[in-house]
Amino acid sequence: MPPPSSTALHFRAVLTLVLANAFWALSFPLIKGIALVHQQVAPDGGSWCITACTIAPRFLLAAVIVGVWQRGALRRFTRSELRQAAGLALFASAGMLFQNDGLQFTSASTSAFLTQFYAILIPLWIALRTRRLPPGTVWLACLLVLAGVAVLGRFDWQTLRLGRGEVETLVSSFFFMAQILWLDRPEFAGNRPVPVTFVMFVLEAAAFTAMTAVVAPRVADLAPLAASPSWLGMTLLLTLFCTVGAFTLMNTWQPHVTATEAGLIYCLEPVFTAVGALFLPGWFSAWAGLGYANETVTGNLVLGGGLITAANVLVQWRPPARV
Repeated sequence: MPPPSSTALHFRAVLTLVLANAFWALSFPLIKGIALVHQQVAPDGGSWCITACTIAPRFLLAAVIVGVWQRGALRRFTRSELRQAAGLALFASAGMLFQNDGLQFTSASTSAFLTQFYAILIPLWIALRTRRLPPGTVWLACLLVLAGVAVLGRFDWQTLRLGRGEVETLVSSFFFMAQILWLDRPEFAGNRPVPVTFVMFVLEAAAFTAMTAVVAPRVADLAPLAASPSWLGMTLLLTLFCTVGAFTLMNTWQPHVTATEAGLIYCLEPVFTAVGALFLPGWFSAWAGLGYANETVTGNLVLGGGLITAANVLVQWRPPARV
């Protein structure tokens, strides 16, 4: 069978990254549910403890799963693969740390809007680096994305304030931008995605396990988490879909699109999150006995999702050149 053409490969990459967005969209209700269960069964400790105890297990389990599943591909690592994995782990860890903690101090709509700020930051960074403005279609797509996320989250400019949650979310957006740009670097084009993803998971697991040891009041206080079926079940789902699935797809297929395209494609995440919020909270509440209500279909969902979808169709109609 002949290899796929560049156009077919690009189209497959776009569809696969859309699937990665669907996996990531599960993370919002799952993390919300995990935090609520944590507060019930292990109430001692602050927000940083909940953040660390939510993130550390997902990457520890993810490293074990990939290590067993792909053990044949992990017999050797190149220096370039280790360097790429270290950068991805650094930027992703910092982004998730600030995003997860910031979400506890601001509304979901504000968090969604501010996180997608990297859709604007990426073309701005590329413009500064190359001293060349992106095409008009890219700027129009960025505006459509920001408008769509604002509508989707019922964002209210009058209630915006730069408190702890908002500042942390903005900081996370810069780190997510750096993660996307790091994965886009031409020097890593020949790296194998599986070893890179495995090392990335190991480094993130080590970082957040160390953080848990520092911020947790006592290790014994966390024992009820391991005895909670709902906490374990949600953590397993978070690991399989939002960690192993999403990051493997991202690390494998993002190099086949430009960083600007990737940033806009990833803005589909709040659309999938809004759809999932129509039924997932009720499922998790029934499972774990939580007071986490479903949302309903609104005009905001239809309009916001339509604007973000239109932005991605626009940028795929005339994809920006790789620089």
